[in-house]
Amino acid sequence: MKSKVTIIGAGSVGSTIAYTLSTMDIASTIVLIDINKKKVEGEVMDIAQGTCFRDPISLVAGEYEDAKDSDIVIITSGIARKPGQTRIELTQTNVNIMKSIAPEIAKVAPNALYVIVSNPVDIMTYVFTKISGIPENQIIGSGTLLDTARLRNSLSEHFQVAQGNIHAYVFGEHGDSSFVPWSCASVSGVELDEYSALMKSFGKEVEDLDKDGMVDFVHKSGGIVIANKGATFYAIAASVCKLCSILTASSDSVITVSSMMHGEYGIEDVCISTLTLAGPNGIHGKVPMKLNDEEVAKLQASANALKEVIAQIEL
Repeated sequence: MKSKVTIIGAGSVGSTIAYTLSTMDIASTIVLIDINKKKVEGEVMDIAQGTCFRDPISLVAGEYEDAKDSDIVIITSGIARKPGQTRIELTQTNVNIMKSIAPEIAKVAPNALYVIVSNPVDIMTYVFTKISGIPENQIIGSGTLLDTARLRNSLSEHFQVAQGNIHAYVFGEHGDSSFVPWSCASVSGVELDEYSALMKSFGKEVEDLDKDGMVDFVHKSGGIVIANKGATFYAIAASVCKLCSILTASSDSVITVSSMMHGEYGIEDVCISTLTLAGPNGIHGKVPMKLNDEEVAKLQASANALKEVIAQIEL
């Protein structure tokens, strides 16, 4: 059975998610909501006029009440990040926007799975969890799903191997304090340094991996895209649509998304990304990947950086 998906926010990210979903076999109904009514109507008309090439799908330029019985609600609303601006600098403005959205949408769609995309996404996920009244297991922040995609794309290019063979993750905040737990990274079960040596023995020209440089690129790539074209939206839309497919699948998947921590790795009362078991019934819990002491310290430092911001905002 196909799903009803509501997207709140018709900016570059929200409208690209709506378009991408319209090309996939996930949703039978897509509702797009935004304070800018004309923008929503234009986006829905533009997307709908391309759907004659697929099975029938309903697209609605809607209000909150049109989200009733949604299976998934995606929240993208917020002020976009400007060149040179950090995600954290967006915080209070976007918190206030989230505070206006949460009670309205929770009232009409209490049983939906919620995907929080608005930045800073870990803070927004925390705020929505605290104020919405929606059960925690129904709330999923997009977290480092995009960061992990950026990492795997870069590692795939470096090792000249398909991205599906790369098993590496970005943990922590969706931002500058995130890190890669290299101790658990592999190419189809082969540790990365060992894989480099193996490829050289096959006659392939593979340079030694600059792990610090790779993490730096993951941190900076979003800012580079924003500086070059004004915004990022294709990759995050692809990530969110993949998450929607996971949330409507027949079984669970293990992914890096942001949700409330309850003592895992010594971290509590903050939303942050680690390996998480999620699927059609929402989040089941964190998968305890064995991090080394240095990696646990980095994760705790990332959590503390988010907690410092949370302490400064008005809920």
